[in-house]
Amino acid sequence: MSAPVEIGEQTMTGNSRFTIEKLDRQMSLRETVTERLRTSIISGDLVEGELYSAPSLGAAFGVSATPVREAMMDLVREGLVETVKNKGFRITGMTDAELDEIAEIRLLIEPEATKRAMPLIPADRIPELRALADVIVRTARDKDSDAYLAADREFHARLLSFAGNKQLVELATSLRLRTRMYGLKTLMDNHQLDGSAQEHHEMIDCVERGDGEAIYELMVRHISHARGMWNTGSPDDEAPAESKKHTQ
Repeated sequence: MSAPVEIGEQTMTGNSRFTIEKLDRQMSLRETVTERLRTSIISGDLVEGELYSAPSLGAAFGVSATPVREAMMDLVREGLVETVKNKGFRITGMTDAELDEIAEIRLLIEPEATKRAMPLIPADRIPELRALADVIVRTARDKDSDAYLAADREFHARLLSFAGNKQLVELATSLRLRTRMYGLKTLMDNHQLDGSAQEHHEMIDCVERGDGEAIYELMVRHISHARGMWNTGSPDDEAPAESKKHTQ
């Protein structure tokens, strides 16, 4: 693996510093840059409100500015960044109120949608979901945030896809992407993410025994983790009010 590249004040606007790794050129360049930038934003390595230029990020990745600009435009559509004319891209901020609103929307749609999708999952598709759950657990243990976030997103998108509503999958995925997980690295380092990762296997257990109520309640708890400890790095944060209403 290539050595990390550190970017300081001389290559970006602002005083923040961050470390990222050069990319494997055998991978799909635009998709890889997008994924790496997305992970850096979600995990907080790229700082909210900070301006970043495509050339400086491209230099860090070991690529030209073009795929970075293309990737950033994808992230603009996801609501993670905004363009600043003649300057670059700013990481959009999220207030606690906005995060609460996203969590509330997710709690309204994902548990019920997952419950509806569950009986429609063919038995021969369960192994692929189980394999993704294995990846989530392993990458949480190995502290691989890039792979963890990608596998987590893919797992939930596939699970919801069996409901047969593409718009719902796209909406749920978009909301998941916008949810900041600032404490992700801290949680990984302290192995406090292991329980949340293991919940993916519990979801498949619910599918195998056909327990719709259990998977509904599990999704409520899972989303509450995303709004609680994932966003702050603390395992003791309380769930948002909407999740409490579901679990009382």
